[in-house]
Amino acid sequence: MQYRRLGQTDLDVSILSYGASSLGSVFRDINESEGIRTVHSALDQGINLIDVSPYYGLTKAETVLGKAIKNVPRDQFILSTKGGRIGENEFDFSKTSLINSLEESLQRLNTDYVDILLLHDIEFGSYNQVIEEGIPALQQLKQEGKVRYFGVSGLPLTVFEKVLQVTELDVILSYCHYSLNDTSLLSLLPLLEEKEVGLINASPISMGLLNSRSVADWHPADKEIITVCKQAAAFCEEQGEDLAKLAIQYSVQNEKIPTTLVSTASEKNISKNIQWTEEPINEELLHQVLEILQPVHNQTWKSGREEWA
Repeated sequence: MQYRRLGQTDLDVSILSYGASSLGSVFRDINESEGIRTVHSALDQGINLIDVSPYYGLTKAETVLGKAIKNVPRDQFILSTKGGRIGENEFDFSKTSLINSLEESLQRLNTDYVDILLLHDIEFGSYNQVIEEGIPALQQLKQEGKVRYFGVSGLPLTVFEKVLQVTELDVILSYCHYSLNDTSLLSLLPLLEEKEVGLINASPISMGLLNSRSVADWHPADKEIITVCKQAAAFCEEQGEDLAKLAIQYSVQNEKIPTTLVSTASEKNISKNIQWTEEPINEELLHQVLEILQPVHNQTWKSGREEWA
């Protein structure tokens, strides 16, 4: 496993990190025992960053993860969780709510601090509340030693630009913007480098667009994006290749992207994902797939309030 420095923090993170959303049965009902074994397998094979949220499975993911890491030495992994997203359409970035949320997360996670705390999907919250209460809450928790580093997560890249105009962050988490079909995250890199902000890239398969399985009904991408991505998946299958493999390899090979999160509750799948990062990418296949995906390159979908656009 390779490691890269996360911005100006003192964290050297594995290029492939573990997203624990699957532990909350977000994608399918999981076997808790296998989920715990998956976490241990990820750590044993060199992954050192685990990202979770109380929103995933409405606290289930944190609860299962807490059981998995309970007896693992705390200095053996980097733990990231979130606050502010309470339910499917419920958001509260007030100072009191965030402070209470972290206390509850710490109990579920069987630890007394997290390495990273992120405001979760800030584009759904009030800009004023995020800036006037959310960020100060993070700053206070860092001063108290309950959080080592803090930042925000969201889908629209504009949310990071707007926050960084008025305050400092240690890290951001962006998803679905550095993958085979969308590399728009690259446009944000100069600002992140200028502000010395660490970057976590999530969802290299674009929430299921870039694999051979059916796309979930809830996926917000339009029909054109879904159709073209499935054409790429079918092409890879015809070549005896796996589009998901190519997607993960593509995301981790860029040295300007410190780490990329993948989520699974399958011990077999996490081992396969890790193995893929250690194999050379098929450059000819990559070129062909990028050509297929070109008609929808950097196309995304709306997310959140208009004030963040």
